[in-house]
Amino acid sequence: MNADRPLDGIRSIKAKLGLLVAASIVAASLVSVIGDRAGVPGWLTLPVTVAAALGVTQWLARGMTSPLREMTTAASRMATGDYSQRVTATSADEVGVLADAFNTMAADLAGADQQRRQLVATVSHELRTPLAAQQALLENLVDGVVRPDDAVLRTALAQAERLGTLVGDLLDLSRVDGGRAPLALADVDVRELVEGAVAEAGVSRRGTVHVVDVPADLPVTGDAARLAQLLANLLDNADRHSPAGGRVTVSAGPDGPDRWWLMVADEGPGIPPEHVHRIFDRFGSGDDAGGGTGIGLAIASWVCELHGGSISAVSPPEGEHGARLRAVLPRTPARTSPSATESLAQVPSGPPIPRIPSITTDATAPAAAPDTEEPTVPAPIPAAAGPTPSGAPRAPGSEGRPTAYAGVPVGAPRPVVDSLFGDLWPEAGLGPQVRLLLLCLGVGVLSAVLLPYRDIGVALFGVLLLGGVVLWRSTRHRAGRWTTVSSVLCVVLASFSVLRAAEWLTVISVMLGVVVLTTALTDARGFLSVVAGLASWPLAAVRGLPLLGRTVAATSRINVVWPVVRTAAISLVALVVFGGLFASGDAVFGSWAQAIVPHFAWDGLTFRFFVGFVMGGALLAAGYVALNPPRVDRVALPEGRPVARLWEWVVPVGLVVALFAAFVVAQAAALFGGHDYVQRTTGLTYAEYVHQGFGQLTAATVLTLATVALAVRKAPRSTSRERLVLRVALGALCALTLVVVASALHRMDLYQQAYGFTLLRVLVDGFELWLGLLVVLVLVAGVRLSGWWLPRAALVSAVAIVLVGGLANPEAWVAQRNIDRYQATGKLDAAYLRTLGADATPAIVAGLPRDVSACIVLPSTISARASREDALSWNLGRSREASVDVAPMTPAEAARCPGLMSGGLNP
Repeated sequence: MNADRPLDGIRSIKAKLGLLVAASIVAASLVSVIGDRAGVPGWLTLPVTVAAALGVTQWLARGMTSPLREMTTAASRMATGDYSQRVTATSADEVGVLADAFNTMAADLAGADQQRRQLVATVSHELRTPLAAQQALLENLVDGVVRPDDAVLRTALAQAERLGTLVGDLLDLSRVDGGRAPLALADVDVRELVEGAVAEAGVSRRGTVHVVDVPADLPVTGDAARLAQLLANLLDNADRHSPAGGRVTVSAGPDGPDRWWLMVADEGPGIPPEHVHRIFDRFGSGDDAGGGTGIGLAIASWVCELHGGSISAVSPPEGEHGARLRAVLPRTPARTSPSATESLAQVPSGPPIPRIPSITTDATAPAAAPDTEEPTVPAPIPAAAGPTPSGAPRAPGSEGRPTAYAGVPVGAPRPVVDSLFGDLWPEAGLGPQVRLLLLCLGVGVLSAVLLPYRDIGVALFGVLLLGGVVLWRSTRHRAGRWTTVSSVLCVVLASFSVLRAAEWLTVISVMLGVVVLTTALTDARGFLSVVAGLASWPLAAVRGLPLLGRTVAATSRINVVWPVVRTAAISLVALVVFGGLFASGDAVFGSWAQAIVPHFAWDGLTFRFFVGFVMGGALLAAGYVALNPPRVDRVALPEGRPVARLWEWVVPVGLVVALFAAFVVAQAAALFGGHDYVQRTTGLTYAEYVHQGFGQLTAATVLTLATVALAVRKAPRSTSRERLVLRVALGALCALTLVVVASALHRMDLYQQAYGFTLLRVLVDGFELWLGLLVVLVLVAGVRLSGWWLPRAALVSAVAIVLVGGLANPEAWVAQRNIDRYQATGKLDAAYLRTLGADATPAIVAGLPRDVSACIVLPSTISARASREDALSWNLGRSREASVDVAPMTPAEAARCPGLMSGGLNP
């Protein structure tokens, strides 16, 4: 089986497609089951499963699609006149048969193109010689150098006859192309026919002598004109290849009762054996020394075929030399009735010179009128892309693309991936990126070794930094200021993996860092551009496949790469197999292996592979974005068309402003009226009232930003009055929105004072605060009606809120707020405090009484975390937790804990 084309032996394309689908499903299912059995999280299993299915599909489909791609490329090259391309046809299915037929067609077209070139060269030479002589003669006549006597006129006539003969040969060639021509059959005396042809040939310019050896009683039936044409071409060929003073013998005789033969022999050099098979092809003369157009013998062969006979070259008798061309014809050819096609091939006597339609450079010129008098000689295919001939149909979908003859698109076909992404993400000038591939593989291997079975800490921070350095070295925008700012922000965000033990904070920081990173790699500036840049990272896994294929192919040309990889893989397999056997068969060796290679088990290796694959693959996709960023600047809404009248946008926005103002008045009434007013008017407690509408207020803030964006697109700004109205209306809306934001934050604060602080409520506060910052930024942009800087400013403000919140240690802050509430009111949600991580432990132990904190902070939990610590998983939050002195609980404290955990403290 061919490893590159594993399905070549299957003879049906349908069976191949079925196997391809089945194999991809099996591969995806197998990877999914392996990941599930090894305990790999679903978010890690999914990308590996998809990659496995795509990899199997790509491997199996390569042999199915590569001939089609090669044919597309070859056809495009043929459109430019290059017929040297061939298709690799190794399969036995329908595509393989098509590839064989394509190669045959390409060879035929190459031969036809060579014949065309030879015709142009030969005819040009043959026409130039008599034309030059005729021109010189006419110039002499005009200048009075010679007088127009009979000799001069005979010379001019001979030159014109030579031109007519050449044109006649070309017309005969057109008849060959047009099909079989009807025969005017009549009784023919072969001896009389031969003597007439010899008499017309006369003495050739080389002085050859014609000898006739034909019996007197050889009557046959045939087309006398065509047979004379046959003899004329054979005699001309023999004369041109005979030595000076040589003899040309024309002989004929019966060949059985139904056939007769005709042979012309000369004393020339003969026909080389390697040229015997092609002397009757058009322009197939093996030796150009004798001149000629190379079509005389082709016409002779055509005449023989019209009569139902054949012509061939026979070897001369031993001891003699020269060429012998022998035609065998039936005595009574079958009559043929010309079809419509054959009628078109007929040329009347005295035909005009055929017109060759020229290719106009004006694409809008009308098509040339068809020439019904003569078959036209096709115009040669240009060697490079050019305009479509007038009247020629264009290939579907080729509008606007350069074309060659007959509207065939020029150039190599676009890969499927290029067509999928179009002009939004072109790829040009990218060679194989072997170094980037090796770096990403190295980061993937490092991640597989360092990250699994470790808590977040130094290892994760180091991997993130290393990946960032790889991307920084690869990006096109490395020297930009925004890239520098983004790099600093990403490093600070990644540092939370070392500073804080809260995994959720690291996840938020890394996700926000991804957004910042993609804006730097793609140089995104608009809101939609930022979204497109973020989407380009996962899409790069598809867009970068062609480059990945070229890079992998390039590594095979580096002599040391694959031997090293192969040796490392074999060594790893040997270590795993024999090490696993010895570790499971001997307790001492097993303890050593456990100390050297923790989690030395199949599930551990599987988990590490999944981690390494995802980390290395994600970095490789980001590396492609860095090398070839998409044109995210093109992802934008079209320019908004302002409304014709000012009130068309002022009235809706004014109504929204009025609603906001009414809401602000209601908030003021509730604020100043206090608890009694709220309960009297709504029937709710103040805590229930403030909690009731927080989500709605947050949604109103988001919708306000959308309203401002829509108003800016539709509001006219051509006059100072229109700009003033825009500033006032949107400024009032944003100012009232800030009141709504303040109201939402105040409500959440009151609710937390009543029911306690949680991380979720703090995160919601942070999101609402960020929306308020966006409103402030919109107000600033509205002063000058210029907001090109808003998207990046919004991103920086989000990073600032996360940084401030992360540096404030949110888990410890929440714990401290609950402790303060306990000290003020005696209320405490102990069960919730136990869910907080290591960052909150010092605050809980220091702020709560011993009998309460002992139920929340368990020594066993601290020791379990400490047992997993090593230098690569060091984290400041867990380090501080480990330094806290927590004594074991006394029996009395242990007895009190269940009630504290279930009901909390509520005096």
